[in-house]
Amino acid sequence: MTQEQRGKVYEGVLQQLKSYIEEHRLKPGDKLPSERELSEQLNVGRSSIREAFRAMELLGLIETRRGEGTYMRAYRPYHMVELLSNFLLNESRTKSELMTAKQMIEKEVLFLLNGNLDSRNWIELKAIISGHSYTQRHQKVFEYLFSLCDQPLLLSMWQFISGFTHTVHDVNYSDEWYEELVNVMEEEDTLKIIRLFQ
Repeated sequence: MTQEQRGKVYEGVLQQLKSYIEEHRLKPGDKLPSERELSEQLNVGRSSIREAFRAMELLGLIETRRGEGTYMRAYRPYHMVELLSNFLLNESRTKSELMTAKQMIEKEVLFLLNGNLDSRNWIELKAIISGHSYTQRHQKVFEYLFSLCDQPLLLSMWQFISGFTHTVHDVNYSDEWYEELVNVMEEEDTLKIIRLFQ
């Protein structure tokens, strides 16, 4: 599937979820169907439902309760999702800006942690890098790094931007990139951190 097709699928899922909420007159506190049920009802992949849910959760429109399901938190701001998704997915210039914004936040986390990792952190980071597939590795690495610097707002911004970025970009980082990431962090060289993203 091309990036453009993925963008259209993602945008379509948000529109269908909006229609579903309106048709069923869901209010704050009401439960949404599961990813599997919505995937079958809307005839789209579960990964598209998951991405749409993540964006809506980050905007505070829904909440996921472990072991219980997904519930509505608010509805009125829902138009914000529609406007934002249309803006992000339809403006070609914005697509490249998404990647820039994502990388800016990733750099900031590396700067915050520069010189502040202990031996246990290094062991855990290297285990995450070697223990995950290409599709999961970047997400897991940066979630771990965010957890170390205790920046929940930055993490939310990164997850939100990252979710949209993956709908319009096929982003892959090589084994060599992660080796270089570890090297520059071990050397505590801020200039090399900047070069890592060029």
